[in-house]
Amino acid sequence: MKNVTIALDEDVARWARVEAAKRDMSFSRLVGEMLRDLMRSESSYEEARRQFFSVEPRPLRANSAPLPSREEIQNRSGLR
Repeated sequence: MKNVTIALDEDVARWARVEAAKRDMSFSRLVGEMLRDLMRSESSYEEARRQFFSVEPRPLRANSAPLPSREEIQNRSGLR
């Protein structure tokens, strides 16, 4: 484990001390776990992003048929 010094606003430090006490852990452990969780969530996000963009895009339509006009889409008389 590496010891570090951090500067916090007084209200943030107070909240963290109370939160650590609620969880029955030290202030240092609470801050360490919060930072570890943040690191993991960002890593997971980056991995999901890489995986998403690694897939080759494919066309939504198999042929070059024209898209329906706005009027065709808005015509709901067949639904009534």
